[in-house]
Amino acid sequence: MVGICPMSNPIRDYAWGSRSVLAELLGEPVPSEQPQAELWIGAHPGDPSRVRRGERWISLTELLSADPDGVLGGAVASRFDGELPFLLKVIAAERPLSMQAHPDAGQAREGFSRENEAGIAPPERNYHDPRPKPELVCALTPFWALCGFRSAHEIAENFRSLQVETFATEVERLERDSESSGLERFFEALTSAGSQRVSRAASEAVAAAASDASEPMRNWVGKLAAQYPDDVGVLSPLFLNLVSLSPGEALFLGPGVLHSYLRGSAIEIMGNSDNVLRGGLTTKHVDLNELRRVLRFESTFPHSLRPRALGQGERVFETPAEEFELAVLSVEEGASWASANARGVEIVLVVEGQLQLIDRGTDESLVLERGGSALIPASVESYELSGAGVAYRAGVPCALASGA
Repeated sequence: MVGICPMSNPIRDYAWGSRSVLAELLGEPVPSEQPQAELWIGAHPGDPSRVRRGERWISLTELLSADPDGVLGGAVASRFDGELPFLLKVIAAERPLSMQAHPDAGQAREGFSRENEAGIAPPERNYHDPRPKPELVCALTPFWALCGFRSAHEIAENFRSLQVETFATEVERLERDSESSGLERFFEALTSAGSQRVSRAASEAVAAAASDASEPMRNWVGKLAAQYPDDVGVLSPLFLNLVSLSPGEALFLGPGVLHSYLRGSAIEIMGNSDNVLRGGLTTKHVDLNELRRVLRFESTFPHSLRPRALGQGERVFETPAEEFELAVLSVEEGASWASANARGVEIVLVVEGQLQLIDRGTDESLVLERGGSALIPASVESYELSGAGVAYRAGVPCALASGA
C-alpha cells in the first residue's frame, strides 16, 4: 500500500514571473536568479512532481503508472484513465499573462484529433491533449484579472470615454446588434484589424487614459501598452471585465471564457491539460481563428467566490468541475483537522506556519514547513493535520471519488 509521500515540485521560469514570491514561499534566497512564475504540483507530463518513497525520489507519473488504483482510488483511476485529473499551482505574476481561453471537452477531443491527423507540431499546435481545462484561481495577495466580455453598452461607453475613434464604426455596429452575434463580429473586427489600426487605436486609448491614470481600467490600459504597444490586448480592459480579488477570494473559469491574469500571486487548480488558445499579450503562438471557434460570445459579470464552511477548520470552493476540488484548511495550536474517510487522492500544500501530517492508520507522520507539500494516496484511509498553520487541500469531488 502506498503511504503519504513528501513532494518536490518544479518551478517554471517564465518572463512574467516574480523574483521574490516563490523564493520566499520555499525559503530560498531572495531575489531568485530568474523570474519564477509557477510552482507545479502534480503529474503533468511536461514537468511532473517527484515523490519520496523510502530513500528514493521518483516521478509522480512513475508512481501512478505502478499503482493507479492505490494512488487515485478505483473510481478516479477508471474515470480519468489512470491519470491525476488536476494540476495544482502557485502562480506569481509580476506582469500580465496572455489573453486566452480554453476549450470544452468536445472541442478538446475534436481539436486534438484534427491536429493529429494534420500532423501539426508545436509551437503551431493548439491542442496538446483531448481534455478540457477548467480552472479556479484563489488569491494569496491582491490579484487583478480580466475575465469575460462586458455588456455591449459598457464596451461602447468605454471606447467613447477613451476616445478610440479608430473603431468608432465597429462600436456603432455593436450598439445596433448587442446580442452574441454582434459581440462576435465586434471581437473579430478588433482582432483582424491590421497592426497599424491596432497601434493607432492603442495610442488613442493610452492618451485618453493618461488623464486619469488612477482609475483602474485606464491604469491597466497604460500598463499593457507599455509592454505590448501594438497588441489588440491593450484594449482588452475596455471589452473584458476588470476583476480585483482580495486574498481568499477566487474566480472559476469555465470553457470559452476569455481572460488574462494581470498581477498578483494565487493558488491555481485546473484540469491537467495544456489546451490554451491565445489571442494577445504574448510572444507565444496565437491562433485567432481557433480562439474565436471556442469563445463564448456572451456578456458576463464574473462573481468572486468565497469558500463554504465544510467543517471545523475547513472551507471548500464549490465549482462545477469534476476534475478537482480546492479547500482551505486552517489549523490552530492545540487543535487538529481530520480528513474524511471516503476520499480519493489528495495533495496538501502548506502556505502559512508548520503542520504535522499524520496517517491515522499507521501513525506515520511528516512535518510540512511553509511551501511544503505531500501526496495523500486514496489508499490512506484517513489523515490528520496538527500544529498551527494554513494549507490548501486539492482533490477530486467526494461524489466522484466514491464512485457515486
